[in-house]
Parts: sequence; C-alpha cells; structure tokens
Amino acid sequence: MNNYKWYSPDEEATLRLGWVIGELVESGDNIALIGQLGGGKTVLARGVAAGLGIEGRIVSPTFTLIREYRGRLPLYHFDLYRLEDIREVEDLGCEEYFYGQGVSLVEWADRAISCLPEERLEIRFSYSDDGRCLEFRAIGRRHERLLEEIVRIIDIAR
Repeated sequence: MNNYKWYSPDEEATLRLGWVIGELVESGDNIALIGQLGGGKTVLARGVAAGLGIEGRIVSPTFTLIREYRGRLPLYHFDLYRLEDIREVEDLGCEEYFYGQGVSLVEWADRAISCLPEERLEIRFSYSDDGRCLEFRAIGRRHERLLEEIVRIIDIAR
C-alpha cells in the first residue's frame, strides 16, 4: 500500500494517530509533513514523540530548524517554515539525521523536497468538510509496510 486518505475530526484524533505512528516507526524512518499553517503538523509531531516515549513539551523548532529528542529512538524534528534558502538544509548535514539511528520528522517538507531521502512517508494536511484530511504517500518498501501497519491499527480503532 502506498496511498491512504484519513480524516481527523479533531486535534485529539490527530494526536492519537501520531502516537500510533510513533509506536511503529523504526530507526532510519523519514516522515515528511506538508500542509498549511494550522493544519495539524505539530500536533501530529507531538503524538509521534509521545509514541516514541518522549516526555516533555514538543514544539516546532521554527527558529533553529531542528530539535533532537530522546526516547525509544531519537527523534529529529525539523521545521522548515522559515527556510530562506535550501542551502540552509544542506548545511545542517541532514544525511547524518536522515540515514542515522533515529526517526526524522520534517514539517514544511515541501520547502526542501529535493534534500529529503527518496524513501519516506509523506503526509499532506488539508481541510475538508469532514475535518482535517491527511493524505499518506509511502515511498519505498519500508515506508509502504509502515503505512500498512498504521492503516491496520487505525481501522481497528474505528
């Protein structure tokens, strides 16, 4: 499975979805979040962190581009909202994060899509009459398996 559409009726549902993702991710997984302001990207990121067992406040690293958190696996939380030049991402040495021992989660990923690993789970946030719509796109076999597990769990929970 490489595509899936899910509707979140509220912030709590988005947080729970993130928690499921955080429970399932493995070392080296890459998650790219795309969508407008207020779409739920940071809420999902907080859920992923909770699913990884990370305690404390999770905030978007808007002014620093990246924050590192320690849990079951390290979480590398990028926020590219204020990115002015794609070279800023390149200068961070992102390969170390993307191909390291942790999980990379990139908010505003569309601002530097060419810098991201080819294999990743993309989640595009938009608004609909049914709440927030999250469109998943898995690229690469590992991320396809991840999406299949996410879907299996959230379908059981319905």
